[in-house]
Amino acid sequence: MLLAVVCLAAACCSGTPSTSLSGSEGPVVIYPDYKDVTIPVNIAPLNYHYAMAGASSAVTTFSLDGRTIRFRGLKVEWNLRKWKSFIAEAAGKTITVSVDIKVEGRNVSDSWSISVIADKIDPYLTYRLIEPTYQTWSNVSIRERNIENFDELTINDYRYTENSCMNCHIHGNSPENLSMYYVRGPKGGAVLNRDGKLRKLNLRAEGMLSGAVYGELHPSGRYGVFSTNVIIPGIHAMAGGRSEVFDTASDLTVADFDSNTMINQPHTSRADRFETFPCFSADGSEVFYCVADTVHVPGDLGNLLYSLVKVSFDAGTGKLGEKVDTLWNARDHGTSICHPKASPDGRWIMFTVSDYGTFPVNHDESALQMIDLHTGAVHDLASIKGNHSDTFHSWSSDGRWFVFASKRGDGQFSKAYYCHLDEYGNPSKPFVLPQKSSRFYINNLKSFNVPDIGRVSTGMKAGKEAKTLYEAVAEKFAVMNY
Repeated sequence: MLLAVVCLAAACCSGTPSTSLSGSEGPVVIYPDYKDVTIPVNIAPLNYHYAMAGASSAVTTFSLDGRTIRFRGLKVEWNLRKWKSFIAEAAGKTITVSVDIKVEGRNVSDSWSISVIADKIDPYLTYRLIEPTYQTWSNVSIRERNIENFDELTINDYRYTENSCMNCHIHGNSPENLSMYYVRGPKGGAVLNRDGKLRKLNLRAEGMLSGAVYGELHPSGRYGVFSTNVIIPGIHAMAGGRSEVFDTASDLTVADFDSNTMINQPHTSRADRFETFPCFSADGSEVFYCVADTVHVPGDLGNLLYSLVKVSFDAGTGKLGEKVDTLWNARDHGTSICHPKASPDGRWIMFTVSDYGTFPVNHDESALQMIDLHTGAVHDLASIKGNHSDTFHSWSSDGRWFVFASKRGDGQFSKAYYCHLDEYGNPSKPFVLPQKSSRFYINNLKSFNVPDIGRVSTGMKAGKEAKTLYEAVAEKFAVMNY
């Protein structure tokens, strides 16, 4: 999903984390917490370290069907080849992990399990790495990680865009070779990769509130649905004076990439409504989006509550239907939603819930919920709620895994957490994106912003190609009003 220009607040957390900082529970604390998690068979090694003050030595044993692998020391960091061999044998089974560790002269033991799902997950994850800032940005980078190992490539970063802000990457739900990201600033534009052809697009036409801000790509690859937003950042007095981003106006628009037109309709461009965060249904026949009555901001920010609605979409004309159905009424719930994303299997729509507005990254109460599109039942996903903001999620192509950004633990930096969903909508315990160093997240100084799952690599790499695209003149789009 695309992001607004304003970047997120963050600060450094150093040293060894306690159990209140995303360490595990129990007599032995590990960081990151990989105790009792469910993982796909193709995930990279779950490297961690023992995070208790006074720990001096440890023997860790991984057991599976009589086979054991042992580690000595306070770090558990796998050889990639050995891990792949071991986890392949564990497909559809459960690994037992046990440890004997000395802490301040005492012998302590603990054990836990790791369940391995036999099916593979889409192997690519894109995200925006962003420095800790409040009202500005610097050194922004969009990266792509192969989660089967630790390979990471830079799609684009500040060195090739004159330090312009870049919004995070989005993949198409159906076509494998369909993706997009946005560069802001006077030389900016939307960089669209469709069937291996890169185009730089100016998704703003005469009469629009702004260029495209938040949105998603249609499964056909022909269209994108976006909101156009007049966005105001600021510090407000509510909840301790946090940084907030809010709309003073917002509409919906559809981009036709074949005809280079922006399709606008009056019923999704109402002055008395804020319309934002659109996304397509799995088959592309509907558009879900968030809508709120206009209020005076920031004075009445606490009453800015967004509901979830849907309309039909005509893939022949690019027009949105005029009949609007409400799936989740904010006034009934007394809370606000944003970032809806439909699962590719057509079963679920997931979104973020917070007390008000559409900037949940600074709301500790923000949490993921979802609606069963077959029954209308709401699943609150309370079992995976962290102690700080949970938001910005993305589905795997089979609809059985999702990833989301969470500030759980330190409350400052977002990290990418994966979670498995069973056929009844029950989530497993989330686990953080594995890293080669067990101490990576202790030393990391950037947020993993808007993680997005992809089946194949984007094929985009920073360098000469990125610089050429940045210098190129963006294709113009004409407006089509109905």
